[in-house]
Parts: sequence; C-alpha cells; structure tokens
Amino acid sequence: MKNQTLIRDDQESFFYNLRFMLIVCVLTGNALEPLITRFAGAEALFLWIYTFHMPLFVWVTGYFATHSLQGASGRNVLKQIALQYVLFQSLYALMDFTVFHTPHMRLSFFAPYLLLWFLASHFCWRLLLRLTISWKPIYRLIGSIALGVIAGYLPIDGFWLSFSRTFVFLPFFVIGYDYGATIRSRLLSGWGRKTAAILSAALLVWIGYGGLNISTGWLLGSMTYAELGHHEWYAGIFRVGVYLLEIASAALFLAWVPSLTSRLTDLGRRTLYVFLLHGFLVRLAIWSGVYSYMGNSAYIPVILVIAILFAVTLALPAVRHTFKPIIEPDISRFSFNRHEVFKRSA
Repeated sequence: MKNQTLIRDDQESFFYNLRFMLIVCVLTGNALEPLITRFAGAEALFLWIYTFHMPLFVWVTGYFATHSLQGASGRNVLKQIALQYVLFQSLYALMDFTVFHTPHMRLSFFAPYLLLWFLASHFCWRLLLRLTISWKPIYRLIGSIALGVIAGYLPIDGFWLSFSRTFVFLPFFVIGYDYGATIRSRLLSGWGRKTAAILSAALLVWIGYGGLNISTGWLLGSMTYAELGHHEWYAGIFRVGVYLLEIASAALFLAWVPSLTSRLTDLGRRTLYVFLLHGFLVRLAIWSGVYSYMGNSAYIPVILVIAILFAVTLALPAVRHTFKPIIEPDISRFSFNRHEVFKRSA
C-alpha cells in the first residue's frame, strides 16, 4: 500500500511539473507570436513549442479529468468552466473596448477570445467523454481521431465555439483520460530519457534550419483543409501526419519533465491563474509598442526569461488569494437539489 501511494504521488508530481512547464510554453508562444514574421529564430522556437505544447496541455487536462468527470464533481467542474468562460470573455472584451479601443468590437459568447478557446473546448471534451463513457477506451480513441480528421472537411467557421480545435485536439484529451497514467508509467529512464531529451533539442535545431516546412495553421488546429490550401479528397491524411509529428514531439519533450516533488510541483497546482491572467499582460505588452524596439533576435532569450518570471509570479499563492473569487468562483450557490427548490417555491 505504501509503495502504491509513493507511485501515485510521484505520478501526480510529474503531471503538475509538466503542467507548469507547459504554461511557460503557452506564455512564451503567445509572447513570441508578434516576432515570428521578423526573426527566423522566433519562428523556429514558436513552431517547436506548437508541435507539442497544445497536445500535451490537452493530454494532461484529460488525465486530471479522471478525478472529476462524472457525478456531482463533474457537474460542478462544468459549471465552473462555464462561469470562467462567461466572465473572462466579458473582461477581455471590456479591455478591448476601454483600453485598446478596438474598432467594430462587440461581445459575443460564440467566438472565444484568443486563449479562451481552451475553456470552450474543455467544456465540450468533458461532455463528449460523458456521452461515450460506456465505450471501450480503444473505440473512444478511434472515434476521436476520426472526428479530428473529419472536422477539417466541414465548411464551418472553426472559431465558432472553438468547433475545429475541439475535435482536432479531442484525441489528446481522450488519451490523457484513458491512458495518461499508463503512458506515464512506461516512460523511459536513464539513457533512454537522456536520448529523448537530446532528440527533442535536435528537433528544435532541425526546425531552425528550415526542416519543418508547415503552416502554423496545421498546428493551431483552427482551420479547415481548404483554408490551409488543400482541397484534395485525401487532405485528412495530412492531419494524421500532423498527429504523428505532435505525438513524437510530445513524447520527446516529456523527457525534460522531472518527477520529484519540488517548488515546480507547487506552481503547477495554480496554472489556471497563469492561463487566464497572462493574456492581459501579453495584450498590454503588444499595445504598449515595446515590440517595435526589438530590433534583432537577441531579444528572444529575454522574452523567454520574462515569460518564466511572469508564469512564476502569476502562480504565486498571493495571486490565487487575490483572484480566486473570479477564477475559482464558489459554484455552490448555483447548485440546488429538488428539495431545496421545492422549499423555496413553497
């Protein structure tokens, strides 16, 4: 029993460590985006990050969903995601209207604001898993891959409630939910892990030398095949190829993730705060015009360091204490059983 507890704690620490490393990648990717058309180094780092960070973030989210998918806890998580989405969609729209004076700006809950696509998709992933919970895991995985491939053929605006990304990244959520613990237990150690880490770095170098000639639209998962310039009937094969690239890159990146419980683990427990708040910082940085002073690729390491500092700061307990009412709202007030409703109506 003691050994099982240690294994479980080690596994939980691994996933929390991974989650914080990924949120740093999210922040770095968003901070680099204004520079990718100006500096090849920024584009290479951006592409490398996007080959693994969104698939892995969805994967780790699927893993943690195993604790709260069904029952009252599952319903409460869905309510909390919905509240977070409505609130932050409104806050980001308000910032655009009051601070940035964005022309033709209008609030719409059907078009997720930038990073908020993840909340909309997370809500849908949970619903889809609840609907298919009686399926065998292998059938759920096959079905999710099929939906991810088919989604690219449909002439539907992929930004509408994050329709495209929901289905494109669904397989990674399913893998995290059904196979996350199994995959973690089978990761290589020793020389195998060191080799994987070296190959992950080599992939970055290869991309830097122009080895990955691919549109970022494939990695973002928000565009149809036609929008990506592929009208062939077999365009879905390219998505399968992208899936294989993402799985390979993600598997290699996992070699960088420590398993020991540490300060990193504690920060990984509060990544939701980094995720929802960092968008304000990135938008303010772009609006301030600071990017116009970045004249060469030497600023890329500076952005990386700042991204890490921002991530650590936003994951501090003090930030959670301050913003918990809006980021983790008390959903108990929205939970009523039939007896309470009857008593109140009487």
